[in-house]
Amino acid sequence: MSTHQASGAVSGQRFAALALAALGVVYGDIGTSPLYAVKEVFAGNHPIPVTTANIYGSLSLFFWALVIVVSVKYVTFIMRADNRGEGGIMALIALALHTVQDKPHHGKWIMIVGVLGAAMFYGDGMVTPAISVLSAVEGLEVGAPALHSFIIPITIVVLFGLFFVQKSGTAVVGAFFGPVMLVWFSVLALLGIHSIIDHPEILMALNPLYGFEFLLANKAMSLVAMGNVVLAVTGAEALYADMGHFGRKPISRAWFAFVLPALVLNYMGQGAAILADPAVADNPFYRSAPDWALYPLIGLATLATVIASQAVISGAFSVTRQAMQLGFVPRMEVQHTSEKEQGQIYLPAVNWGLMVAVMILVLGFKSSNNLAAAYGIAVTGDMVITSILATVVAAKVWGWGWIRAGLLFTCFLAVELVFLTANILKIPDGGWFPLVAGMAVFVLMTTWKRGRQLLSDRLKGERLELALFLDSLASSMPTRVAGTSVFLNADPKGVPHALLHNLMHNKVLHERVVLVSVQFFDVPYVPDIDRVEVRQLKENFWSVVIQYGFKDEPDIPVALSHCADSGLEFSPLETSYFIGRETLIPRLGSEMAFWREKIFIAMFRNASPATAFFNIPSNRVVELGTQVVL
Repeated sequence: MSTHQASGAVSGQRFAALALAALGVVYGDIGTSPLYAVKEVFAGNHPIPVTTANIYGSLSLFFWALVIVVSVKYVTFIMRADNRGEGGIMALIALALHTVQDKPHHGKWIMIVGVLGAAMFYGDGMVTPAISVLSAVEGLEVGAPALHSFIIPITIVVLFGLFFVQKSGTAVVGAFFGPVMLVWFSVLALLGIHSIIDHPEILMALNPLYGFEFLLANKAMSLVAMGNVVLAVTGAEALYADMGHFGRKPISRAWFAFVLPALVLNYMGQGAAILADPAVADNPFYRSAPDWALYPLIGLATLATVIASQAVISGAFSVTRQAMQLGFVPRMEVQHTSEKEQGQIYLPAVNWGLMVAVMILVLGFKSSNNLAAAYGIAVTGDMVITSILATVVAAKVWGWGWIRAGLLFTCFLAVELVFLTANILKIPDGGWFPLVAGMAVFVLMTTWKRGRQLLSDRLKGERLELALFLDSLASSMPTRVAGTSVFLNADPKGVPHALLHNLMHNKVLHERVVLVSVQFFDVPYVPDIDRVEVRQLKENFWSVVIQYGFKDEPDIPVALSHCADSGLEFSPLETSYFIGRETLIPRLGSEMAFWREKIFIAMFRNASPATAFFNIPSNRVVELGTQVVL
């Protein structure tokens, strides 16, 4: 075998491995939609009559929703909008902001829309584990109705186990995700074929005319049906969000070659089963399976929904960390669960907060039918926001111009706004929950961003220019002591408050003083060669600017080790870190509402300390406090 052939074989094997891994992480959510999507149309809280025309029409809408929203919008277009290989709502915000750098007002609105999209993602993330696992366990009552009372307790135990093992990391469990989902999608296809063989005429539902006829013939009912059709495309955002882990091509190939055919076959198979016996419409997924396969299918479905939930939880960790780096949420504890994979992280606060929300949903809504009412509005809201931001990116970054970009994404928006309108009808039935949860997250994120800006302005108003400070030292130098002091400094041109307090109280300076500023950029990663910028100042002062992307892991001691090439070397045992700790005091008449000030102060007080966030050894830290009136 030639070298070229060998390398081709290796790259082919890696491509196949990435595509298999994508099955487990990317497609878990959308891959478990068959458990409840068709059932919700014919047996949900707002069922439509089980007639031949309605079966053909609704299945046609399912198929074309998968084609238009997932295949065309996300796989073909949205996944091209990558920020150095990374996808997701935060990457899209960064790309859109690049286009309006000279228009701060436009940038503000893009930021607000983007943060609203991220908030909707959290609302969706709360409902997904609840409805997925609950719908899988509900298969028990298909085989044995007497087991109905055990469904909620079993669901709670499964979900608790899922959240409890998060602290162990997904490295080991993740190796099984791809193979399990490979089996799952194969079973979906086989179940569909099993029913289609008896009623092959169901494949005529692939014709879009059936969908149009259904919508025209059932004007009042069609909007309700569209609210259920959107359940088939929940999870489409995951294709884009996880692009950085697997790459665009493995995700798109897995979709077209395996996932889409398996989903279409299963949906058509459920339709064929209902054609054969309308009574199976109460749970067409499980009732279309042979009797001997029911309980193994329940076990496999439960495992698949756990994997789907895992992907959503991991996504919440990732989005939170990115939002943290970009300044939208407070610092919080981040644990790394893998020494090899940088993206495998665990955030205890997010994990347990999500678990509480999911448990409340299960106990409050009690069935997947009720939860389906809460599901969809956050998803469609997120889709609409993605289309709006993508229009800006296509017009300005891709150079399409507003007319071409507007025409394309207006087509997507037309479909998604119908979905959104349909889901607005679900608000009284439970759609209020993800909206309330999303708006709460939105208020918290914008309050933190605005509060940090207000705090920065207050500190800048009291700042002393660094150049003037160094000039004054030359005329009255305080006592210098051995060692190196490192001061975190948000403003590279100002004097850190901690330095002034240390000089005022202790009357000394270390023989070498290093002022460290940390900057986060709206790119995923900053290469090591660009990590630090070192500048020597007067009186043996040094200025170091450390640069991170929103997916980098902040580690100040490691970053400072890069300064050796610029003549600035650090001895860990002779280096002390000085950090300012502000005590915030609210006041009426501030630029921010008083109630938001109180929220910001509570978030500020409970934020993870800078020592943990920047991985600074706590035994080398000196904290100096100051009061700041907002």
